[in-house]
Amino acid sequence: MMAIAGSRHKMRTSLSRILIVTAVLGVVGCAEKRVNYEVDLTAPSDFFLGPEDVLKVMVWKSPDLSGEVTIRPDGTITMPLIGDVPSAGLTANVLAKRIGDRLTEYVSSPVVTIQVKEVNSYFIYVLGEVVKPGKYPLKSYANVVQGISLAGGFGPFANKNKIKVLRNISTGPEGHEKKRQIEIPVHYNDILSGTAVPGNFFLRSGDVIVVP
Repeated sequence: MMAIAGSRHKMRTSLSRILIVTAVLGVVGCAEKRVNYEVDLTAPSDFFLGPEDVLKVMVWKSPDLSGEVTIRPDGTITMPLIGDVPSAGLTANVLAKRIGDRLTEYVSSPVVTIQVKEVNSYFIYVLGEVVKPGKYPLKSYANVVQGISLAGGFGPFANKNKIKVLRNISTGPEGHEKKRQIEIPVHYNDILSGTAVPGNFFLRSGDVIVVP
């Protein structure tokens, strides 16, 4: 069980997060675009909700509005009085505030808290020259080295310094985001020696580790 408390940290120190610049292919044609993105070198302080996560929603002094809900595949939950609430991609605190804001039409000064009862939306894939390639559901954050370990480690012909992590990101202004897939290079031997850039970063849900 994972309890979520505190507000999201919008600023992180340079020691915990590093900015990377990479090139991605455009949707049409082969033109490349430069994309800035960040990787986390320490475990993220916030958990972002996703489909199949189970939440306990508590509305103070309103037991009829409280209860357990599961985020549906479309990323929403259904609450009494207010109906469907988009939830995927939000932290528990942000979702609690949005539910509270909508409940003000029906409840005086609602106080909403959310507890994450089950984490089912966090998973990674490890493919290629590893002992046990496949999809791995996770209950806590894992970095690159831990992800490879989950797959039983390297196969006998693995090229440890040409690993890549495939990640889907969104770019563009809010409301007009476009999905992109980026490749983050991983030099495993350099990670072990402490010289790798970006280093042994933490994986995000849906990341694919490819070991050639």
